[in-house]
Amino acid sequence: MIILDGKSLTLESFIQVARFKEKVSIAESSMKLVKKARRFVEEVVEQEKPVYGINTGFGKLSDTPIPKEDVSKLQENLLMSHACGVGTPFTDEIVRGMMVLRVNALIKGHSGIRPETLYKLVELLNKDVCPVVFEKGSLGASGDLAPLSHMSLPLIGKGEVYYKGERMDTIDAFIKAEILPLEGLKAKEGLSLINGTQAMTSVGSICLYDAMHLIDIANISLGLTMESLKGIIDAFDERVHLLRGQIGQIEIARRVRGLLENSKNITRQGEVRVQDAYSIRCAPQVHGASLDAFEYVKTKVEIEMNAVTDNPIIFTEDGMAISAGNFHGQPLALAFDYLGIAIAELANISERRLERMVNPQLSCGLPAFLVENPGINSGFMIVQYSAASLVSENKVLAHPASVDSIPSSANQEDHVSMGTIGARKANEILKNTRQVIAMEILAACQAIDLRGDNGLGKKTKRAYNKVREYIQFLKNDQIMYHSIHTMNDLLESDELYDYIFKEDQ
Repeated sequence: MIILDGKSLTLESFIQVARFKEKVSIAESSMKLVKKARRFVEEVVEQEKPVYGINTGFGKLSDTPIPKEDVSKLQENLLMSHACGVGTPFTDEIVRGMMVLRVNALIKGHSGIRPETLYKLVELLNKDVCPVVFEKGSLGASGDLAPLSHMSLPLIGKGEVYYKGERMDTIDAFIKAEILPLEGLKAKEGLSLINGTQAMTSVGSICLYDAMHLIDIANISLGLTMESLKGIIDAFDERVHLLRGQIGQIEIARRVRGLLENSKNITRQGEVRVQDAYSIRCAPQVHGASLDAFEYVKTKVEIEMNAVTDNPIIFTEDGMAISAGNFHGQPLALAFDYLGIAIAELANISERRLERMVNPQLSCGLPAFLVENPGINSGFMIVQYSAASLVSENKVLAHPASVDSIPSSANQEDHVSMGTIGARKANEILKNTRQVIAMEILAACQAIDLRGDNGLGKKTKRAYNKVREYIQFLKNDQIMYHSIHTMNDLLESDELYDYIFKEDQ
């Protein structure tokens, strides 16, 4: 059980709820703050003092007063009118992530939502009823309005959900799951539910978590390639990297030395050649820069996971509700653009290592395209083509979303972050990069077999053995996509990662 208190959610505990469906509860201390803020909202409604989003319209309509008897209808209309998402639905884990993030923000006591509304959101999470939320339609400011509206509609029995793998109307799922919808929303609750950055944070956080695993797999693919090409270990000497002082670079060199421990295939400078190409020799500098980027993004998302991103923000101690801009996604938009670029670089350098293995001019004696009898067999020729295609696609996707903005709400909301687009793009780059690294691993295992294994390293041996459980040596041409897809599945499921690294935990 993950106990939410609005201040201690981490990337790891977030993933436990979003991906692994850990149940959640709300700390009692947080509920006291929620109740206090709710009393403030109710007082505003009774006094009919104009406060944005409580008894006024939204956006450009903020100067339009709403009568006391209509404030509940205002909130329900907000959800329905703002549910304008399009495209493919988000995965369940992304939506579950949105839900736990929104609860964690609302329990800090600055939003004014009712306890029963929060408990209903928690009930949906714990019974694994997942709202249908479409991936496109957020500008990343004013909150992730469209995605969060779709997430919130089921609370009042509207919209659609996934339940036990089936997409259905919310009411049908509630009957099966024995859930009662809220009778309606009260003042400010609709705005509290949708005015935040939880869609972009969820997408980007899941992408980041997977990227932090993928960089270890990129190190494995590097290690296997070094085994196959008689790579020079001297460039990974700790003394070299300490002189520069870049933390990620030092760490990657250390990890790769550990992967290759006891290898009989790697060489020292001058034994086979004086130096390796940059894609091998500079891998600590390149992978390390990506690792540093991931660590930076992690600090940003963990701050956001425990942040108040509502509007207006209630300060009960002063009896104030301040309309400001914490819903603006710029801190995350920049971070997720950076994340996408950092992931793309792992694919860039991986594809270059793949090229070195398939190219007989560069592969230190391996047969052309890593196949016996090249000519009648094309071997891994087109594997490299596919990798090159994905790398080029990543270059298009890596263009930053955050440099764009477009005005909305009759120019009241005249600068937006596009952070949700940035997070989605980073996730697409991640998928492409995983495929490229899968191809490098396949090629490296083939090259090792062609070269003859003189004794693989501590971790590269485990990686090779796991791959060969599923994918055999390619003696003659066969349909290649089966092997590529199987290899990608091994990476996406974390089966290879767990097999290599879990023994250390």
